[in-house]
Amino acid sequence: MGAAVRELLGGPIAQNIRSPNHFCWGNHANMSILKIARMGHPVLLAKAGLVEDVSAPEIQALIAAMAETMFDAGGVGLAAPQVHVGLRLFVFRVPASRGEGLEIPLRAVVNPVITPNEAAGRELGWEGCLSIPGLRAAVPRWREVRLSGLDEDGKVFEEALTGFAARVVQHEADHLEGVLYPMRMEDFSRFGYNEELDRYPQELL
Repeated sequence: MGAAVRELLGGPIAQNIRSPNHFCWGNHANMSILKIARMGHPVLLAKAGLVEDVSAPEIQALIAAMAETMFDAGGVGLAAPQVHVGLRLFVFRVPASRGEGLEIPLRAVVNPVITPNEAAGRELGWEGCLSIPGLRAAVPRWREVRLSGLDEDGKVFEEALTGFAARVVQHEADHLEGVLYPMRMEDFSRFGYNEELDRYPQELL
């Protein structure tokens, strides 16, 4: 798997990372944009493998390039399989405008484990995906989850997330299992093109 990552990140991308050991994404004049896999590509249906060494230069470069790609595409999350790398890694952020007042800066999560608080129940919410452009759907997700794993520095962490933040990490973790959000849907009448759903909005009860 290391060779595959090195091949993906070889040459220009590696040169665009300011430091292989620094989690960075800020030089938008010299970004490292990866190709995003779209629904139908087999990489999105495969279970991802564990990251063995977070500090490896190719993993640090991948994290930075994924962050650049996510920002460039206007997303709030991006998993490694979405950029054709079958590793258990995703990046995400929660803007204040989407997080019920809670803002979570850009973060990387490696080898994540998500444990739902089943007592809090599930709720419907709208989701889109960079691998399924132009569409969104109402998807049931757990309201509260506990997220654990390694951060971009390889440090173990654990935290509780609720609302939109919980939804984002569940969506991204699904990518690591080969699951796309339409596979979680229960009502396909709430699945459509963004333009049409904006024109004919549906309320979620």
